[in-house]
Amino acid sequence: MGVTAPAITPGLLAEHKLTREEYERILAALGREPNLVELGIFSALWSEHCSYKSSKVFLRDLPTTGKRVVQGPGENAGAVDIGEGLAVVFKMESHNHPSFIEPTQGAATGVGGILRDVFTMGARPIAVLDPLFFGDPKAPRMHGLVDGVVRGVGGYGNCIGIPTVGGSTFFHPSYNGNILVNVMAVGLVRHERIFKAKASGVGNPVLYAGSKTGRDGIHGASMASDVFDDEKSQRRPTVQVGDPFTEKLLLEAVLEVLEGDAVVAIQDMGAAGLTSSSFEMCARGHVGMRLDLDRVPMREAGMTPYELMLSESQERMLLVTKKGREREVIAVFEKWGLDVAEIGEVTGEPRMVLHWHGEVAADLPVAPLVDEAPVYRRPWTLAEPLKPLEGGIDLAGAPDEKTALLALLASPNLCSKAWIWRQYDQSVRTNTVFGPGGDAAVVRVKGTKKGLALTADVNPRYCFADPMRGAAHAVAEAAMNVACTGARPLAITDCLNFGNPERPEIMGQLAAAVKGLSLACRALETPVVSGNVSLYNETDGESILPTPTVGMVGLLDEVARAVPHAFAAEHDVVALFGETRDELGRSEYLATVLGRDEGPCPLLDLLAVRSMVDLLVDLATDGLLSSAHDVSDGGLAVALAECSMPNGLGAVLNVETALLPTVYLFSQSTPRAVVSFPPGKEKHVLEAARRHGVPTAFLGRVTKDALRVSVSGNVVLDVSVSTLKRASEEAFETMMEVTE
Repeated sequence: MGVTAPAITPGLLAEHKLTREEYERILAALGREPNLVELGIFSALWSEHCSYKSSKVFLRDLPTTGKRVVQGPGENAGAVDIGEGLAVVFKMESHNHPSFIEPTQGAATGVGGILRDVFTMGARPIAVLDPLFFGDPKAPRMHGLVDGVVRGVGGYGNCIGIPTVGGSTFFHPSYNGNILVNVMAVGLVRHERIFKAKASGVGNPVLYAGSKTGRDGIHGASMASDVFDDEKSQRRPTVQVGDPFTEKLLLEAVLEVLEGDAVVAIQDMGAAGLTSSSFEMCARGHVGMRLDLDRVPMREAGMTPYELMLSESQERMLLVTKKGREREVIAVFEKWGLDVAEIGEVTGEPRMVLHWHGEVAADLPVAPLVDEAPVYRRPWTLAEPLKPLEGGIDLAGAPDEKTALLALLASPNLCSKAWIWRQYDQSVRTNTVFGPGGDAAVVRVKGTKKGLALTADVNPRYCFADPMRGAAHAVAEAAMNVACTGARPLAITDCLNFGNPERPEIMGQLAAAVKGLSLACRALETPVVSGNVSLYNETDGESILPTPTVGMVGLLDEVARAVPHAFAAEHDVVALFGETRDELGRSEYLATVLGRDEGPCPLLDLLAVRSMVDLLVDLATDGLLSSAHDVSDGGLAVALAECSMPNGLGAVLNVETALLPTVYLFSQSTPRAVVSFPPGKEKHVLEAARRHGVPTAFLGRVTKDALRVSVSGNVVLDVSVSTLKRASEEAFETMMEVTE
């Protein structure tokens, strides 16, 4: 071997996040001690981030197939058929630890990485969504983290020319020491042009293309598989540095190369860089590779094989081409001004042999590192779901409904996030029909009449109270958001963010959440086609709330019939679909207005969600709806305000209920939707609702200027739309102007 094996000490194993038992497995797989390069490779591929060793036993329960699924989990991204020979390709991933260390670069490289996962499949990216989770706005560094993450997401997406069309922003003290940056990317491709990362063809050349390799991001995968403390939060050298202009060149070069038939396989160098891309391509094809690491384009002098294999420098691809066709592929990358080099070839024996200036730097079997990585059944305990409070929630001394509504509209979680959206290009490529701010973004599929509805959802408070039901709520909320635009939900991607899986209570949260996702996806026929698991989101023993983010794609057969969320015309009839129950537990009202984060997760009837989805899609398809808006965080009062503010239209409404007005207005019962439609359509809407078994109440009419709600004949809410807008639109900007 060309690299001397170091003394394997407990300290060296700890540095590589390997246990003594895992090291014994390495010795058994190799029949000898590894050298430092080999130890680093095992460390990366056996990390939680790459191997899913703590979550794999549960992920197998997720439904991953369906009549529209073209590609499920296991490739760079999932793909779903949308007709006319087209597929939508999408995936969501996390960049949590790097974004806490260096928010701008951490978030930017998160965007770059997920975009590469999509265009590596041969799909042209058309949209990005960014579910973001921050701590208390008053916590140290939090303003800087918010500002940096937003600049990172916007800067990368804007420069590469991909619109950021949606997302969410959630604040809670549990994220004070560990923010979450989840990013979802969506692309389009023709079925026959989908490419996979499966190496094949003994003797076929292996090409490296994109940016040069530097020392940034080394040990990034293992860092993402570790808890934080004060020392680890300073690890800036492990954060990658992105260049969106290079990524734009790489995108165009890759898509041009994939138009031909010279490429056999292609994979992004994401987490663990050249290590993961090469080993995973070989594992899928049951082949090996010989790589000459001294041929890798390098950005820095004196780099070692260890650094080259573990660097997570951005904007890089690994390709296998047909033998004799490599020059035409190289010519395309050179035309786009990118580094490109032939660095090896495919071999028949499933081994990875790494050469360094003629000497062997590493010689490893592929299977033990990928297919036979450790899988743990960690101990787990499941806490009892939080039960309703004895005697219900005490509303004595609660403010009046108007005061409560204005407080909610000005709260960090519910106020307008225009301060964020204004920094994003939402309409580049001219496909955006609905951008941020509604139930789901809608983008048109050029060359067809179709549209795609895109959303990303989760309520971490629900998931803390009841991880299984809370995760199911995330799927239901996503389906409702998509259906409110008139789109039929197709499939989901997920990003499962949890704390330290070595703690049984955290492992129990993950196990229950995956079960909830599975139950909801089966009930709503929305299979999981891609996803990511992000564990160890914990600092100094303080874990985040369980946050299983769900990204969903829905299909509109006619994008011209997409339904907006805002009231559209004066005199339209306003109706409420669904049942309102006494469910203030875990609500925004309870947390923001009463300062209490308690109570149970709301009930969830998945069959009722499915019926509601069917009803909304049918009404939109028939062109009966002027608007539709899901009732979720903040309850009916906030939903009505959100319907009123965009077009300056209010409503005069009267409801009959046995519930207290405060409960009726701020309950977060699911599923419910506020819809409006032209006068004279009441019979058609009611017949459709009865056909689907959805409870329906006609509340009143759309009017100008004010939102006025009476409960059992008594006016409980009377506020001008301008007052609602002022409360909502000024809050976030005011919050961000306050210096830390």
